[in-house]
Amino acid sequence: MKKLIVLPLVLGLLTACTAGTANITVPAAESRAVRQNEEEKEAPCYYTVDMVVWTDSAQAEDGTPLAECRYQLPELTARRSDGTPVLEAGTEAEARALEIAGAFNGRFEEWVSAREFQELTDMAREDLKWRREEGVDWFGPYALGLTSSAYQTEHLVSVTATYYSSTGGAHPNTACLGWNFDLTSGTFFDLNILAEDGAAFSAEVREELLRQARAVAAENGLPPEEFFWADYENIIAGWTSYAVSFDETGMTVAFSPYELAAYAAGPQIFHLSYDWLESRFSGFGREVLGLAAG
Repeated sequence: MKKLIVLPLVLGLLTACTAGTANITVPAAESRAVRQNEEEKEAPCYYTVDMVVWTDSAQAEDGTPLAECRYQLPELTARRSDGTPVLEAGTEAEARALEIAGAFNGRFEEWVSAREFQELTDMAREDLKWRREEGVDWFGPYALGLTSSAYQTEHLVSVTATYYSSTGGAHPNTACLGWNFDLTSGTFFDLNILAEDGAAFSAEVREELLRQARAVAAENGLPPEEFFWADYENIIAGWTSYAVSFDETGMTVAFSPYELAAYAAGPQIFHLSYDWLESRFSGFGREVLGLAAG
């Protein structure tokens, strides 16, 4: 059984997309019509982000629940200035807006692929069969889940998500995820492009993350090599490969359980404020994040 539920989340404006006008001489009445037509072409485009919930479930022949999943996914919608969604482009600006929305949404379409859920169901069916043959209790159903939230500025959509799976192990598995999308270029981007010097920025963030990590270890009464994995410095050095996202307060770098420390320590989440970040961003970076120029 599959269900779709759309939950309003956040909305933001994209810089107006405009089409140029031709330099021609026409009668007054026709000139007004031309101006009206050009104004329609130059109407600003903007985007809204909604959370779409996708669910599915499967049962054995006797009705025993085998598997279930619930994915909460972001969906980007291009809209005209009057708020109506752009379903079919009437101008070049609208065509570009649809292209940008498609690039964003395409990243998340694979989450609702029937293949992963079918594989989960097949695993659960085999496990249920084995447990019944061996007289072992069925713990089911198997479960998959994804919860997401989105932060949006005029030029940015930043998505934070947590993935969950339970397939009968000692404990469920969770993973921290993050995506950052530039609404102007229509691309997901690497964090280093926000700085004047990407390598220097990466190194400075690394040092700040190490400082915070050592403080966390000290709060737990352990040296960092014992609270985290022994090679925690090398892991943190690759911070851009982990879950990085933004909100109204700054940038978050999240390491899933097992990535930086043992499962019992939970996810390791570090925060960098805009006060710390802003001077390290380029003008482009400040624009994407909606920060005042300076």
